[in-house]
Formats: sequence, C-alpha cells, structure tokens
Amino acid sequence: MADTMTTLPVNRTTSRLPLLDVLRGAAILGTLMTNVWIFASPGSEWGVLQGGLATPDPVADPSAANLAESVFRFLADGKFLALLTVLFGVGLAIQYDSAARRGDPWPGRYWRRAAFLFLEGTVHFLLVFAWDVLMGYAVTALLVAWLLARSEKVRRRAMWTAAAVHLTLVSLVTLASVTQSGDGTPKGPDTAAVELYAHGGYLSQIAFRLENLPVLRIEPVFSFGLLVFLFLLGVRLHRAGAFTAGDAGRRIRSRMAVWGLGLGLPLNTATALGGDDFFALGRYGAAPLVAVGYIGLIGVALDRLWIPRPVTTALSSVGRTALTCYVTQNLLCMLLCYGIGLGLTQRLAGTGPWWVMGLWAAVALALAAGSWLWLRRFDRGPLEAVQRWALR
Repeated sequence: MADTMTTLPVNRTTSRLPLLDVLRGAAILGTLMTNVWIFASPGSEWGVLQGGLATPDPVADPSAANLAESVFRFLADGKFLALLTVLFGVGLAIQYDSAARRGDPWPGRYWRRAAFLFLEGTVHFLLVFAWDVLMGYAVTALLVAWLLARSEKVRRRAMWTAAAVHLTLVSLVTLASVTQSGDGTPKGPDTAAVELYAHGGYLSQIAFRLENLPVLRIEPVFSFGLLVFLFLLGVRLHRAGAFTAGDAGRRIRSRMAVWGLGLGLPLNTATALGGDDFFALGRYGAAPLVAVGYIGLIGVALDRLWIPRPVTTALSSVGRTALTCYVTQNLLCMLLCYGIGLGLTQRLAGTGPWWVMGLWAAVALALAAGSWLWLRRFDRGPLEAVQRWALR
C-alpha cells in the first residue's frame, strides 16, 4: 500500500486560499435554504414525499411572494448539497496528502473516521432530521478512500462510470414520471404525519423515523453514483490546484464559473419550467453543474475582493465549524417549526413564504454570529472537537 501511495503526487496546499472555508460556509447555509422548506411544510420530513412541498408556479400566479419563493428555491435546490459533496471529496484528498507526507499507510485507520461520521449521521437522523447527508457521505468516503490508493486510470474510470450509472437512473425515473398516468389531482401530505409533527411527542417522531427508515434513507441510495462522482471530482479539482492562490488556480476557477453556470443554469431552468415531473433531473442532474459554477463564481469573487470582509468572515466561521453548524441549524429549525417547540409551521400555515425565508435568514445570522464568537476562544467547533477527541 505504501508503494501505491508514493506513485501519487503530494499536491501543493501551502498557498491555499481561505476559499475552502468560505465554500463550506456557503454550502452549509445553502443546504438550509432547501431544508428550511421541509421543516416549514405540513408533514415535514414525510409530507415532502407526498406533495406537501409543492413547487410554486410563478407563471400562473406572478405575485411577489411566488416569484420570491421560486427564485429562492431555484438558487438552492440541489446546488449547495452538490457543492458540499464536492468539498467532502476535497477534504478526503487533503487527508490523503497528509498521510502521504507522514509516510502513513492509506487508507490505514481512515475507516474509523468514516465509522464515526456514520454514527454521527445515524444520531442526527434519529434525533433531529430524517434527510441527513452524513450517513451517505460516510459510506461513499470508504469507497473513495480506497480508490485514492489506486491508479489515476482506475479513479477516472470509476468517476465516469458512476456518472453514467447515475444519469441513466435519473433519466429512467424522469421518463417514468413523465409517462405515468394520473388523475391530475395533486396529492397532499398524510394527515397522520401532519398531526405527528404539529402535535406529536418527540419520542413519537423518533419512532416514526425508525419505522420508515428504508423510505427516509432512499436519497443517499438513489444518489450514490452522484456522490461517488462528486467526491472524485473534488479530488481532481484539489489536485489540479483549483483552490490555490496562484494564476493556475484563478484560471481554473474562472473556467468553472463560465462553464458551470453557462451550462447548468439553462438546463436547470428548463427542468424547473418542466414542472414536478422533471424534479429528479433538475436536482440530481443539472444542479451539480450549477454547483461547479458556484465554486468558480465564489472563487472569482474572492480573488477580486467583491465579497465584503464581514461576509467572508461570517462564511469562513461557519465553514470552520461546518459539522456543528449543519447539526445546529436543523436542531434550531426542528425546535422552531415542530409542535415540540414553537410550532411555527402550524401557527403560520397559509401566511405565505416570507416567514420561511425570514426563518432561514435568522438561523443563518445566528450560526454566523455564534461560530464567530466560538472561534474567538476555541480553534474548532464543539462537534469537531468531540470528533477529534473520539478519534484520538
């Protein structure tokens, strides 16, 4: 294994921009832009599977509320989740490079880190939020960690095979959605699920997640090919120097912005206009292209000092405490939206989307301020510190 490691380049990381922390912060707050609508919808985690999170139609109703919600959700759905996935691949490549410099075998004990991440995801899934991403990342990381010790040819084949399998699956799901017959009556969330999240007890919600675990865990299974592709894409971008401060890094980021947004936004717009039948193609097909554009655009903005310093500091603070902020934002939304807390979902039902976007802004500001204050005294977030202690 050590011989395999020496055949792979140890890449330059000493001149890395603060871009990675800023990107992580943007990815964490961006995933909340999608998840906040789940918390605020009737039936929440279960209702979203039954039409409880219907996409607004700004063409049929071009009101300010509909337009604002449509743009808000369009900018976020699937994009920041894909961005976060790419960054997990980058982080894995950085860990590999560190092991290579020390002369440690790879993957060595990495399985312990992946197992701990899976445990964290399991606890998060059961106690806080059913649409957790950490469990899927842990399983994907084990495979990609093994691939990092293989040749570049093997990784390239794995990357494009995963992409081909995923796109085939998404295409088949989209085709089935378009061609299946229906009575045209929109489905609504199950009344029992609405009652559970509006008035049910906390232990009842945990039991519900356990009872419906196979269905609630279907997304990481369905998107496993995409996860593998994006992890390996993150590895390639890291090794190409896409996150470094030199001219080569700036050129790569500019090309990512042009091609990612130039191709991704029109495709994503087309799937959005196609309606709910094209949801899978938009979220799992076109959105990752936009995510690549987001990485490039944020990088270009940092290169040219377009982002105000307070915003950069806030995003960087959230990025440095990404795991803590990811869990905390979902915990806060659970306590604010469900009946076990303030019950805002039921209290504000039918009042329009503005309160949901306001909720996102309030939680995002709380996370930015909290992480900044925490890092003034400590060098890592609470959950990051627990993870480090456990793995040591």
